[in-house]
Amino acid sequence: MATDPGSRAGLPRQAAGQARRGAPWILMYHSVADEEEDPYLLTVSPERFAAQMRWLASRGWRGVSIRDLFAARAAGQGGRLVGLTFDDGYADVAGHVVPVLRAYGFTATAYLVTDRLGGENGWDAEGPRKQLLSVQQVRELAGAGWEIGSHGLSHRSLPGVPAQQLRREVRDSRRVLEGLVGSRVGGFCYPYGAVDEPAARAVEEAGYDYAVAIGHGPLAGRYALPRCYVGDRDGAWRLRAKRHRQGLRDVVAELRRGGRGVAR
Repeated sequence: MATDPGSRAGLPRQAAGQARRGAPWILMYHSVADEEEDPYLLTVSPERFAAQMRWLASRGWRGVSIRDLFAARAAGQGGRLVGLTFDDGYADVAGHVVPVLRAYGFTATAYLVTDRLGGENGWDAEGPRKQLLSVQQVRELAGAGWEIGSHGLSHRSLPGVPAQQLRREVRDSRRVLEGLVGSRVGGFCYPYGAVDEPAARAVEEAGYDYAVAIGHGPLAGRYALPRCYVGDRDGAWRLRAKRHRQGLRDVVAELRRGGRGVAR
């Protein structure tokens, strides 16, 4: 794969202004619960999560959804905002996350696997079975100001998926969610953080405003936004270090582009 695929016609990337400002700081969570087994390191205890949010607030950060983060950045007001994202749609978000965020005036984005709503995380073969949000809980999250985004129909890794199935995973999941919440769904999250050029193009062509991935990969941009993994070991000093590390990665990414912003 070329080092700068954004130079190829048609590949979605961030606008030049966004490139110069650097990527927004986005934290990636999954489940918040007390678990004895956590082989994929996807679970943060309620106590640790509360401490992490307390640290953000004490440092002057405000947690928001990615939808609101982009709106604020477009208005030049996103300086101390951090995106909070929760993948997979675990039901423990409703019990352990919503009250903590409400106490600080924070919101977040929940990325949901539409064919699994009200079910379990069957894709995690070695992990504990976890209950997923019900349709009613999804509507309550949306009513509380959370952004609802798509995590595909089935939590299938998208690279290499045939074009017709790729379109179903991307478009049909959005259609289902919009029917549930009665409003536009503009965000997509790649299952497992796995993204290739066809997947990124499919998301853009389906009309999404953005998509989140995980690392600072060669496709990084508005349709493959990098995020910062947060785990149960992450206290104040680790969060601070992760924030500084992203800043360094932004500098390196900009140098690799030769200081040129790539048009979306």
